[in-house]
Amino acid sequence: MQVLIVEDDPVHRAFLREAVERALPECDGVIEAEDGQSGEKAAREYALSNVIMDLQMPHRTGVDAARAIWRARPDTSILFWSNYADEAYVRGVSRIVPEGAAYGYLLKSASEDRLRLALRSIFLENQCVIDKEIRGVQQKTQDRSSGITDAEYEILLDLAIGLTDKLIAARRHMSLRSVQNRLQAIYGKLGVTHGEGADEAVFNLRTRAVSVAMLRRLINRTALEEAEAEFRRWQARG
Repeated sequence: MQVLIVEDDPVHRAFLREAVERALPECDGVIEAEDGQSGEKAAREYALSNVIMDLQMPHRTGVDAARAIWRARPDTSILFWSNYADEAYVRGVSRIVPEGAAYGYLLKSASEDRLRLALRSIFLENQCVIDKEIRGVQQKTQDRSSGITDAEYEILLDLAIGLTDKLIAARRHMSLRSVQNRLQAIYGKLGVTHGEGADEAVFNLRTRAVSVAMLRRLINRTALEEAEAEFRRWQARG
C-alpha cells in the first residue's frame, strides 16, 4: 500500500507524512508532490490508489487534479485536506466524485485523532469521512427552498463568466423562459433586488447576484476558472 501526498506547503507535507506513518503501519511507501500538476503525474506514473489532496495549490488546483485522477482511475480513494469550508470548494469537490468512490473532506484544523481515523476509514475501509462543518454546507446546498440547487448553480456560474440568457439556454439545452425563471429563483435565494433609488434602480440584478455570491463564498476564482474552461470546451465542440 502506497499513499500520495499532494500539498504545496513543505511543513504540511512533513506533518502529513508523519500522520500517515503513524496511522497506517500497513503503508510501505509515501510519495510527495508539491502541486496538483505533479500530483496528477505521480498518481498516473505509480498507479496510486490512495491520495491526500490539498485544494488550493499553484499550477493546478486540487479539484482539477482529483478530477483527472478519478477520470483515469475512478476507484482511487482521495482525502481532501484543506483550510477551506467555503461552499464553492464544497460544491467543486461534490461535483467530481465518481459514484461509489471513497473520499473524505477534512479541515486542517481537525485533530490528529480525527485525521488518523479519516486515513484508516478512507484508505483501508473504503468509507467516506466528511467534517461536520463540511457536511453542514452540503446539507445547506440540498435545501431546495433556500439553497442554490446544482442546476441553479450552473446558471449562476454561466452568469458569472458573462454569458447571455440566450447562450445559457443553448448551452444548457433549455428554453429562454426556463433560464429566466431560474435566474429569478437565484435572485430570490440570494436576496438580490434592484434596490430603492430616487428615480431608478440602484442595482443591476445580474452583476449584483455575482457580487453577493462571491461575498458569501458561494463562488470563487477556482470555480470561475473551471466554468470558463468548461465553456471553452463546449464552444470547441460546437
